[in-house]
Amino acid sequence: MYNNFYPHYDLAGRIQHTKLDTGLTNGMSPARLSRVEDTGTPDFKQVMSGLVENFNTELNEPDNLLKDAMSGNGNVDIHDVMTAMAKSEISVNVATQIVGKVIQAYDRVTQIQV
Repeated sequence: MYNNFYPHYDLAGRIQHTKLDTGLTNGMSPARLSRVEDTGTPDFKQVMSGLVENFNTELNEPDNLLKDAMSGNGNVDIHDVMTAMAKSEISVNVATQIVGKVIQAYDRVTQIQV
């Protein structure tokens, strides 16, 4: 019944070319093959110190907002203080989870026998 039926699709015409193509078709540079790390990327120490600084500012933000609210600053509302406290609580929970995972990974690495 379907023996002589062959669908005709123009698959090559329907392909959308992107930056991740191999570069063989439209003269585009192959992003997958020629990817080189940017020399300006921060190292692990810089990333971790930046995260710690951000964590420290998030922990101090509720205190600063509370001082402003108590001093009568009209720009700060108690809702802003509560939102900052919730953000800092979430940050503490995430930091605690990350520290636990790093310690677990360190323990696993130390258990590897060479």
